[in-house]
Order: sequence, then C-alpha cells, then structure tokens
Amino acid sequence: MKLQKTALIAGASGLIGSQLLPLLLASDRYAKVIAVGRRPVPHVHPKLDQRILELDHLEEHRLGLIADDVFCCLGTTMRQAGSKEAFYTVDYLYVVKLAAITAANFAAQFMVVSAMGADAGSRIYYNRVKGEMEQAVRRTPFRAIHIFRPSLLLGERDARRTGEQVGAVLLRLLNPLLLGPLRKFRPLPAAAVARAMLQAAEDDGGGILVHLSDEIAAPGDPGP
Repeated sequence: MKLQKTALIAGASGLIGSQLLPLLLASDRYAKVIAVGRRPVPHVHPKLDQRILELDHLEEHRLGLIADDVFCCLGTTMRQAGSKEAFYTVDYLYVVKLAAITAANFAAQFMVVSAMGADAGSRIYYNRVKGEMEQAVRRTPFRAIHIFRPSLLLGERDARRTGEQVGAVLLRLLNPLLLGPLRKFRPLPAAAVARAMLQAAEDDGGGILVHLSDEIAAPGDPGP
C-alpha cells in the first residue's frame, strides 16, 4: 500500500539536496514533494511542486509549506556568504524559521543537516552557529527531529571550494589510518547523507536523534 504523504525539501539545488530530491520523488512514501528555494531545480516530475521564493519571505508563503516530513539541506560557508551576518542568516535564521513555520503547520518530522563539531559553546564561529541552530530546532514541537552531522562532504558542487577539495584529497590519503574513534573524520559522500535522511523519515519514529558521520556512512560507501 502506497503512503500519500507530502515531503518538503529546502536547499534542493545544493550538494546534499540535489542527491536527496530524486530519492524523494522515487519514494512510494510521498505523493507530493515541495521544493522550496530561490532558483528552480532541473527536474520535471508529476510529484514535484516547485516554490521559487526568497527565503527572507518564508512567512508570507506559510500556507504553501504544509508537509508531513521536512528535509532542510540549507547551508553555506563563510567564504560563499561573504560575511558572518550573511552566513548566520542562511545557516541559522532560515533553518530555524523553516522549522518554526512547518511545525506550526503540523509537520511530523524535521530532518536537518548540521555539521560535525556543532557546539553552541564553541569558539569557532561556524561550529557555534550550527550548535545554536540545533538548540533552536530542538525546541520546535515535531514528533521527530533528526540532526545529521556529516564530516567533509564529497560530491560535485556548483561552486568550487578549493579548501574543501584539498582537504578531501588529504583525507582520502589518510583514510586507511582513520580507524576506531578517528573514523568519524573520514570524508562522506553527499549521497550517503541523502539516503540516511530518507531512511530516518521512513522509520517514522519519535524524539530527537543526532546522526554522526561514521553512523551515516553505509558499508559500501567510499571513504574513499
């Protein structure tokens, strides 16, 4: 029996979101998939409902943000954002606002991408913002909240991030040595995070769960 649920994905054009959207469209769990973002995604599918909007104005579109499961793949880097304020807007304000609106619309589950090292008390601004975002999301009244904390992500990006590419190469060379407690530092394919997010939704559980990088990786995933 097919389930007739609705999924909402924000950040579908990003590294993880672009891997997740096809999975949502292919899933028998969903009769409708709402993709929210500033630009259209290159997909044509009978289930897909694209909402092109400025994330600053999410509140104005709240009646179009009704879903059972919400997948938040929003995120940027300090370099891409251009300033701490712009980074905070994307990685904290937009995420928390999406959670608040969809929770008020009675969504059951919220899956959000955070980062390894997220800590509201960190001296590192990036980690601190991610930690503060997690704290705020935890306070929203979803039946289930899934927080994903991947390490360095592997995959094709629209914008080149030279530092991350160099880091990925170095970690690939060191990969055989990253065992035991160091396993969490292995680079992780974005596709693995996408699969884990859908699996979390399909489990239909409850509570707040944090998924660490080494737990997200599937047995066959490269480390690589």
